[in-house]
Amino acid sequence: MENNLNRQETQAIGKYIRLSVQKTRRVLDQIRGKKYQDALLLLEFMPYKPCKVIKKILISASHNISTNNINRNELIIIEAFANEGPKLKRFQPRAQGRAFPIHKPTCHITIKLST
Repeated sequence: MENNLNRQETQAIGKYIRLSVQKTRRVLDQIRGKKYQDALLLLEFMPYKPCKVIKKILISASHNISTNNINRNELIIIEAFANEGPKLKRFQPRAQGRAFPIHKPTCHITIKLST
């Protein structure tokens, strides 16, 4: 019970990010449940496009903790998920006057940290 009283939670949300939800979730599954420092190291060396954005959101979440005496090594990622955002709809001209639809996906990324 004492652990829950001293526990602090914080979160950061990135909205309308021009990334695919499926590709983002693949990276978030790798860091969920890990310590903050371990997750940063993983994101640094993974070869995927969403890693750079997720790393910025993770750092933002760590800075959102109100007290300055929190040790960053104690932070754990308790929640990390990506939801679909609106799709940008564009059209590509094709042969004989036809139009081909292009859907550019966006996503919302949420990361929660706890001590």
